[in-house]
Amino acid sequence: MIASMPATSRPPSGDSAQRLMDAAVDAFADKGFHATSTRDIAARAQMSPAGVYVHFTSKQDLLFQLCRRGHVLALEVVETARKSADTPPAQLAAIVSAFASWHAEQFRTARIVQYEFPHLSPEHRAEVMTLRKQIDAVVRDVLQAGVASGDFDAPDLAMTTLALQSLTIDVARWYKPGIRRTPETIGAAYGALALRLVRA
Repeated sequence: MIASMPATSRPPSGDSAQRLMDAAVDAFADKGFHATSTRDIAARAQMSPAGVYVHFTSKQDLLFQLCRRGHVLALEVVETARKSADTPPAQLAAIVSAFASWHAEQFRTARIVQYEFPHLSPEHRAEVMTLRKQIDAVVRDVLQAGVASGDFDAPDLAMTTLALQSLTIDVARWYKPGIRRTPETIGAAYGALALRLVRA
């Protein structure tokens, strides 16, 4: 279940807002949050710096909207993957494969989602952490079902969940377009590694 969005924190709509969000993805991925200015973002969106504040209250608000959108998408990826299979081993392989592939396909967004969210305000960070916990819960529930069915040997569910999530998230750090491994082959390899990790 995707967390609802507070009425006071709705994502902005419109083509200009989307251009700014796309520009911010590129800027934050290239330079990091602190080294990026609203002027940098506006220039990439071919807008005036003042245009940023028409849609976002601050650079931090823009980062929050990106982080929230990215986590919502990531949650949809893992939930859809789980529903695509019937047994715990097949579900785990599908989830890890899809999540690893997503971190490669959307590596610029994923880098921001996974590595820049600590720059959010405490309130915004708490909202993003709620989504992160929901993503972790999908993986943990599948692991728990696999242990109960005898398919998995994973006595420490929390640590195993953390290890699997860390494995997939790290793809966004090192992946670059044009390397020999495609997002699909990365996903398949990581799905197989996940099953080996739990001794399926």
